[in-house]
Amino acid sequence: MSTFIAKKDEVERNWVLVDAADKVLGRLAADVASILRGKTKPTYTPHIDVGDFVVIINAEKIKLTGNKMQQKMYYNHSGYKGGLRERTIRQVMETRPEEIIRHAVKGMLPKNSLGNSMLKKLKVYKGEAHPHEAQQPQAINL
Repeated sequence: MSTFIAKKDEVERNWVLVDAADKVLGRLAADVASILRGKTKPTYTPHIDVGDFVVIINAEKIKLTGNKMQQKMYYNHSGYKGGLRERTIRQVMETRPEEIIRHAVKGMLPKNSLGNSMLKKLKVYKGEAHPHEAQQPQAINL
């Protein structure tokens, strides 16, 4: 018996729709990362991208546990002296809630070019509407 290794040409990609309303951020991100990596498929191969496309809707209705709304900080640096910008998750939620989910999922993917290609298959939207109806995504409950 030999070990199965998936080939790039033979990978079958599906589209999955996830509703983020009233879901805890970290648990949702962990489940979405495993779908993007392909760990939910029997053909999972660690060094090949065999994951599915994931469409997340209702990003503004995500839940956070504890005091994270006031205490969790996001940091950006411009590269110049004094260019550090700190924002709480509440401030980010008001302007771009889809970036919160994308940031959490990115942290759970491999830190290389394979992880970058997996992150490109993640589509996050603020409300109910999304432009991927033609792909007929399958709604799943995480």
